[in-house]
Amino acid sequence: KLSFIRVFSGSASSENPLYNLSRGEDERVSAFKLMRGKESVDTKDVVVGDIVAIPKLHSTVVGDTLGVKGMDFIYPEIQFAKPVFSVAVRPRSRADEDKLANALNKMLEEDRTLHFEKNPETNDSVLSGMGDLHIDVMLSKIKERYGVELDTETPKVPYRETIKKPSKAQGKYKKQTGGRGQYGDVHIEFVPLPRGEGFLFEDKIVGGAVPKSYIPAVEKGLREAMQKGVLAGYPSVDFKASLFFGSYHDVDSSEMAFKIAASMAFKKGMVEASPVLLEPIMNVEVVVPEDYLGDVMGDFNGRRGKIMGIDSRGRLQVVKAQVPLAEMFRYAIILRSMTSGRGNFTMEFSHYEEVPHDIAKKIIAEAEVQEDED
Repeated sequence: KLSFIRVFSGSASSENPLYNLSRGEDERVSAFKLMRGKESVDTKDVVVGDIVAIPKLHSTVVGDTLGVKGMDFIYPEIQFAKPVFSVAVRPRSRADEDKLANALNKMLEEDRTLHFEKNPETNDSVLSGMGDLHIDVMLSKIKERYGVELDTETPKVPYRETIKKPSKAQGKYKKQTGGRGQYGDVHIEFVPLPRGEGFLFEDKIVGGAVPKSYIPAVEKGLREAMQKGVLAGYPSVDFKASLFFGSYHDVDSSEMAFKIAASMAFKKGMVEASPVLLEPIMNVEVVVPEDYLGDVMGDFNGRRGKIMGIDSRGRLQVVKAQVPLAEMFRYAIILRSMTSGRGNFTMEFSHYEEVPHDIAKKIIAEAEVQEDED
């Protein structure tokens, strides 16, 4: 492990320890190495302007400030660019799964523009970087250094489901098996909420139609059921569920019975409330020379994008747009080709919007096929 540093003030000697001011830990320096391609020359002393490598630093990572104890100055944290290209990865062999975790930890420590996350909704392991070439280099390094081969594919889009109109539904779970049975009965009203409001549960029971002790079970049953919507199995959001009536049995009722009854009401109510798919919309900012402005804007139109504004930055043009995430996965490659490598872009999540009907039909059909295969 080599850590590259630049000396901004003062001097240092390998005979004296350094102190990681960012983390409050001592770092022992065995040598400073002046790099000459693949070769290196050891030196004991470094001064302002020197760029050297230090082997085997214990706790120092990219962006830390090194100095001596007693100093109270720490350089501002480096603001790394946000990733713009993502792929879903999985080991070619199951035996490599443990090795992959170690390899990724090492790569993420080495390259702070590289990001990795496990998406719990889509079950994708997503590796993100600054472009397709960046990701290709990282995949090659993982294979060469750690012997782990990875297969890649386009990440799945984390869609959501919601409703467009109110509905009421009953969920009644009744089971008799000879001994103690199961009984739970709920009547729930489902009402759409403004975009981004999430989920709200309301207890409107009057007169003890459902005992207070079972109300939490009803809410829990709804929260579990809403993780898999009725259209394509995506989480349901932006609605209120009001429990307004029900019934129970003195002996047979239980928390489990009311949880199941709530999930039954959810499925019925959602189907009757005009369910729709939602997709993530990204804020995208593209910086290009003026000659390519028309091409960029035309391309956004083909990606279902909305141009939000155009600014000038010297001889460059800055295009701000909102575009569905589903249309952006290979945009880094397209933009590089479209601008001869002279354009760049950033993007971040903005909000969710309803998916156009024809596209939603395809997504739902694909989800049904996937469910049949599983």
